[in-house]
Amino acid sequence: MDLSLPWVEKYRPKTLDEIIGQEEVVKRLKAYAEKKEMPNLLFAGPPGTGKTTAAIALAREIFGDTFEQNFLELNASDERGINVVRETIKEFARTLPFGGAKFKIIFLDEADALTADAQNALRRTMEKYAATARFILSCNYSSKIIEPIQSRCALFRFKPLRDEQIKERLRYIAQQEGLNITEGALDALVYIAEGDMRKAINTLQAAAAITKDITEDLIYQVAARAKPQELKKMMMSALRGNFFEAREMLNKLMIDYGMSGEDIIRQMHREVFSLDIPDKLKVKLVDLIGEYEFRLVEGANERIQLESLLAQFLPLGKELA
Repeated sequence: MDLSLPWVEKYRPKTLDEIIGQEEVVKRLKAYAEKKEMPNLLFAGPPGTGKTTAAIALAREIFGDTFEQNFLELNASDERGINVVRETIKEFARTLPFGGAKFKIIFLDEADALTADAQNALRRTMEKYAATARFILSCNYSSKIIEPIQSRCALFRFKPLRDEQIKERLRYIAQQEGLNITEGALDALVYIAEGDMRKAINTLQAAAAITKDITEDLIYQVAARAKPQELKKMMMSALRGNFFEAREMLNKLMIDYGMSGEDIIRQMHREVFSLDIPDKLKVKLVDLIGEYEFRLVEGANERIQLESLLAQFLPLGKELA
């Protein structure tokens, strides 16, 4: 099995037509590709939903054979200061497009990591080199991009991929790589991914490095995540008054799966809504989990806080009677 190339890159869609789950976005981008013209663009949405893929595919369709000479990709989280705008971006933008192209494209991934000073410098650069360069900014949160830049860009919002769309792609990859993957493993990958195709593919590749027989247990083991039913069982034990039993389950999660306190508490939050308990009790549990998540973020001892959280479940569990 060739693991020299990450599968995220190996199976990245090469054209706009191959991108799944973003039909409205693709429709608008194809209009730009056909006209070989585009404004500055701002891609916003959760990770792993196709923002980078869409930017590269659009540039390939606009530039064709001169793609490499006319396309610059930078990750703003690595180079987030004002110097990257003053030097790297400005140097690329000021030169004429190659091979008869109308403009160059500068793609700034994770642009919401740029400092305020860098964003202001970028705004001026976008104005100054509008004749020779177009910008595509990619971010998770458009609110972190300053208003002057937002007003200079056409906004595209990417949505999380649906479960079946992720499964379909994973089945294709498994077939190409000669893997035997169970339906339970696909469900586990979808659960772990939470709409993030990149995370699903990376987890599948990590599992495939161990064996070609991909099972549900293997996926959770590789991802260092607990099965949803284990979290539910732990919370229900605490709600029924079995604190020490719930504590043992907590120890197993932290030792066997190597989960951090924040991982466990976020997964608990996710599973609260599927517990077979009254809605009023779910609301109280969410409020409680939120309080303890804040304590962990502030640096409190995770084991003490998680055990304290389970202890708080006991009096609330009396409402089940």
